[in-house]
Amino acid sequence: MSQPENPLGGIDILASLSPEELRDLEKRCRWRRYDAGDQILDQDDANRDVYFVVSGEVRIVNYSLTGREVALARVGAGGFFGELSAIDERPRSASAVALARCQLAALSPLAFNGLVMRHAGIATRVMRQLAAIVRACDERIMDLSTLSAMQRVYMDLLRRSEEIMPNSGIWAVRKLPTQQTIANRASTSRETVARAMSQITSGGIVERKDRILYIRDRPRLEQLAQALDVEGDEATVR
Repeated sequence: MSQPENPLGGIDILASLSPEELRDLEKRCRWRRYDAGDQILDQDDANRDVYFVVSGEVRIVNYSLTGREVALARVGAGGFFGELSAIDERPRSASAVALARCQLAALSPLAFNGLVMRHAGIATRVMRQLAAIVRACDERIMDLSTLSAMQRVYMDLLRRSEEIMPNSGIWAVRKLPTQQTIANRASTSRETVARAMSQITSGGIVERKDRILYIRDRPRLEQLAQALDVEGDEATVR
């Protein structure tokens, strides 16, 4: 994988830097390449570098005491991760795994914090990312506290969905993830995801075509996500 010209030019957080500042920063980074499935960071790792994703995609994950993977986030090209340890000087709170072949630029915590102190634009973007993490954690805590496993699957599909055209009323999940990926995000099992998908498909609420999941009856899916007739972990689709 060859290094692109101006490799840090596509990193959103660095948009306020001049070309000269970007070139200087590139010299201070350590460049890394990973193949799909490679472990980039381990939870509790003492490494506190911040990583810029130049190309590819990275999955941020955690693991339960039983070893079950819980997906926390995906970071694509133009994004960054690892800022928490750089800021609070504590070990990693999660692991990072390459989802696809990727190229990363690693910056020391000292250099990263210096950037934040000198550039208001970068500081603002870091604060927005931290705010997004807090909001995502709040949503996950609320879901785990108030929703059944089936409801969490439906809620995950709703959050992944997007309107195909503005004001069209047609919603879809593009590039539908695997059932295991959905299970990891919803903190449940793949079997529960399969059961949930089967119910809403047979009920005409969704329709899958290749890797696109069309939501034919979004109000009904929203209703199921909010109030299910639950016996154990089963839901009734009428």
